[in-house]
Amino acid sequence: MTERIGVYPGTFDPITLGHMDIIQRGAKLVDKLIIGVTTNISKSPMFSDDERMDMVRREVAALDNANIEVVGFNSLLMDFADDQGASVVIRGIRGVTDFEYEYQLTGMNRQLNDRIDTVFLMADVSLQPIASRLVKEIALYGGEIDKFVTPAVRAQVEARVAELGLKGS
Repeated sequence: MTERIGVYPGTFDPITLGHMDIIQRGAKLVDKLIIGVTTNISKSPMFSDDERMDMVRREVAALDNANIEVVGFNSLLMDFADDQGASVVIRGIRGVTDFEYEYQLTGMNRQLNDRIDTVFLMADVSLQPIASRLVKEIALYGGEIDKFVTPAVRAQVEARVAELGLKGS
């Protein structure tokens, strides 16, 4: 039987509890889950590619799940997924706005490679409002982010905000 490989792509800037929920659930659907950490040129990352890779690896290591691998990429998602031997891309959906964007993206991706399907996982109800962009904004204004990220990620975000001297600006 062929190994079922899935790719869960994202910038993970920073990785949130919502991301972790999708990773845990997505890993159950495939034999191997590859978390693809990429740079989205339309976003302004708080952390470098290497920092985000290290952050995701650390958080995933805590899951004690041998079928998860973290890989960086800077290409079209469908090219990356194909290079990894994936048959499925896993995407998290928080609400209607995410669905509209993901629906269009999935249609475009099918035009690029119709051998790779996309599976949508609804975020856990308690995690639906979490977005990396909002976590960073809350941290930049001195708000508490411990409800949205692990303690290690919180410390890393707070250290970066302090390093940048932006807290409360």
